[in-house]
Amino acid sequence: MTPAIPGRAPWWQCGVIYQVYPRSFQDSDGDGVGDLAGIEARLDHIADLGVDAIWLSPIFPSPMADFGYDVADYCDVEPMFGDLAAFDRLLAAAHARGLKLLLDFVPNHTSTRHPWFVASRSSRDDPKRDWYIWRDPAPDGGPPNNWVSDMGGPAWEHDPATGQYYLHTFLKEQADLDWRNPAVVAAMGDVMRFWLGRGVDGFRIDVLWHIVKAEGLPDNPRNPDWREGMAEKLTLLQHHSTDQPEAHALAAQMRAIADGYGDKLLVGEIFLPRERLMRWYGTPERRGVHLPFNFELIENPWDAAVLARLIAGYDAAIPAHGWPNWVIGSHDAPRIAARVGEAQARVAAMLLLTLRGTPTLYQGDELGIGPVAIPPDRIRDPQDLRQPGQGLGRDRSRTPMAWDDGANAGFSVAAPWLPLHADWRTRNVAAQGADPASMLSLYRRLLALRRAEPALSLGTMTVLDAPSGILAYRREHGARRLTILLNLTADDVAVDWNGEVLLSTLPDPVQAGTLRGNEGLIVA
Repeated sequence: MTPAIPGRAPWWQCGVIYQVYPRSFQDSDGDGVGDLAGIEARLDHIADLGVDAIWLSPIFPSPMADFGYDVADYCDVEPMFGDLAAFDRLLAAAHARGLKLLLDFVPNHTSTRHPWFVASRSSRDDPKRDWYIWRDPAPDGGPPNNWVSDMGGPAWEHDPATGQYYLHTFLKEQADLDWRNPAVVAAMGDVMRFWLGRGVDGFRIDVLWHIVKAEGLPDNPRNPDWREGMAEKLTLLQHHSTDQPEAHALAAQMRAIADGYGDKLLVGEIFLPRERLMRWYGTPERRGVHLPFNFELIENPWDAAVLARLIAGYDAAIPAHGWPNWVIGSHDAPRIAARVGEAQARVAAMLLLTLRGTPTLYQGDELGIGPVAIPPDRIRDPQDLRQPGQGLGRDRSRTPMAWDDGANAGFSVAAPWLPLHADWRTRNVAAQGADPASMLSLYRRLLALRRAEPALSLGTMTVLDAPSGILAYRREHGARRLTILLNLTADDVAVDWNGEVLLSTLPDPVQAGTLRGNEGLIVA
């Protein structure tokens, strides 16, 4: 059993985060791309859903080689999305509704059009040359080492003007900063202070485990488990290009900056095995990020026995000063309803919102958006374009929100930048909001129950033995005890449960002694 956190819990331990992908939420100016004014216009949907915070994917000026993750100015807003005044209005409107707002902080790399890199590239003698990672060619004239870009191909780009290569973990338009340089650390700290001073409530930190590379940049070892058809980046084990010990001190510095502004939140994007992930919480004396993102529900099979083991194992691994978190979808991952089907996506919603820890919900999952076919001529994701046919495309998770059955689903008066899901005329906010049996109505009920029941937000958790195909666990707070029963199969299963059913994922009346196929129950 896991311990409860004593005393008054910070907002993010009780709360639920809702990720907004700005390009695809709401367009206000008729260019087919979402923007800040559009998000402001739809804030009531987010508030009515019952979440507590919004995380915005990057909104900074960018050439959009990787749709905002190639930042050209950390302290301004991309004109496509609006300006700083529009951001201030959105922030104020969110706060007026009791919503926190987190920004996406991208510290590992900048756009090659960022003034820092333009200066760095201009000369080997420029003061900002060592803000980035430049190296001489190998003896054969090729790249300095064998590192592979996460987007495929070498992680190095040759610059003929200065005769050296620069490192890019992602696209060649995204040059890696050198976080071993104190000037870079100071500059990025100033970026955090700029936005925290403006009133943001924290950051989701992009690819945090990448920010420091091993001294000497040695070759990465080959991956013995790589097989033809796997992504090119998996040909190597990223032993020297990620998760270096020095990065934890930098995370602690970021935490210290955030803590200086009050009750702020840092969420770290970190893809690592569990035991290494836990180190990113830091120590009681030197805290790291508040929440190192936990992707285990995305990365593992949708199987009750597997999930029971990973949930119990993950929860037990959290250090005493840490707090768990869970996600089932994001702008990078396949939609949960596309992965497990709509019936099980309802069960997944109950799982996400009843586990111990802070959940992050991705826009559109509350509608149950499933597979979206992206015609070849509409593909926009550079990862898919560079490595076609490998299932790496992220466009399928970034398609626009559907608000109603009007033109372009109410998203824009213009053709959207990506196609809508095929059933948008019925799978939209207006239609589902009027249907008490819809996915949206289920999410609203789950979020309302979570807010009303401290056992679900702050209580202890114990994974229970259960029949095959059933995932069961108990949440307790004080004298209140809730049991969650989730059927991860389509078959009815005899389950001996007693008590008051607070919520079922199915609209029909429950059946005593039975957990129906694709049903989840919360029982008091």
